[in-house]
Amino acid sequence: MSLGCLRLALCHAVRALHQPVCSSSPASLLLPPCRPLGGYLSAYLGVALQQWSRFCTEAGGPEGGVAIKPQKKKHNPNARVTIGSVGRRIFQPRVQLLGEEGEELGVVQRQEVLKMMDDSGLKLVVVNERSNPPVYRLMTGKQIHEEQVKLKEKQKSKTTGSVQVKELTLYSGIASHDLENKLKQAASWLEKKHHIKLTLRAKHGSSSETALNTVLDQMVEKISVPVGFVSTSRLISEGRAATCILRPPSTKELAKAAKQRTQNPTEPPRPEPPRPEPGITESTASTSVPGPPKDSEQQ
Repeated sequence: MSLGCLRLALCHAVRALHQPVCSSSPASLLLPPCRPLGGYLSAYLGVALQQWSRFCTEAGGPEGGVAIKPQKKKHNPNARVTIGSVGRRIFQPRVQLLGEEGEELGVVQRQEVLKMMDDSGLKLVVVNERSNPPVYRLMTGKQIHEEQVKLKEKQKSKTTGSVQVKELTLYSGIASHDLENKLKQAASWLEKKHHIKLTLRAKHGSSSETALNTVLDQMVEKISVPVGFVSTSRLISEGRAATCILRPPSTKELAKAAKQRTQNPTEPPRPEPPRPEPGITESTASTSVPGPPKDSEQQ
């Protein structure tokens, strides 16, 4: 209603000022016709009214207008997730509350939540603010710190991206000491969850009766930590080299290896004591050893 009255008043003012600026002298006939001042003013006021009407209410709603709804903040799934105490800033009248151990406490009023915080000395942490009602949890400062450390490690693993692949090249006829150091390096990389591209090359002018892929498998068996394979050993470069890609074993592979170790123990069985032949007792089987002759008998 106020916007319509303002427009009516401005229209009357523009009509009153609607007078041409140019004179009716003979010289003015040579000039192009001038636009009246009221036209410029009405155009300016029209643009101003359009800009101002964005912040006004529209007719037809309750109490003469409908308020413009505020735009909701879009949820960004790639936004950085954080965890921390919200203090006493609870904007909702009711919340879904979880206890210190994660147990369900039901829907609790805001004042009751604040009272529980004061009595227990716990802190309030948001679990899911987008649900209805939002979910909060009571936690200790130590629990919040542990969750922050876990969340930081999880986000760090996400930003790491693809697995890092290390390369290690060996040559046939390598000394045992050098091979031991190389395999220790490979074991440390596997413990850090890296993949390893292991390549065995034949020395120039050397020849071996055993295929290089078989020799490479024997070297991999000497690694001190469990090993998984992205690709098993195979010959390359027309048989002059062999390669394979190692990785840390999965949980399923570790369980399978442990099961095989229990079924096939590496300790050799102890030999059973020899059994006596039938019909021969222990007394008859034992023979007496004659002792040295006595002095009386020698005399």
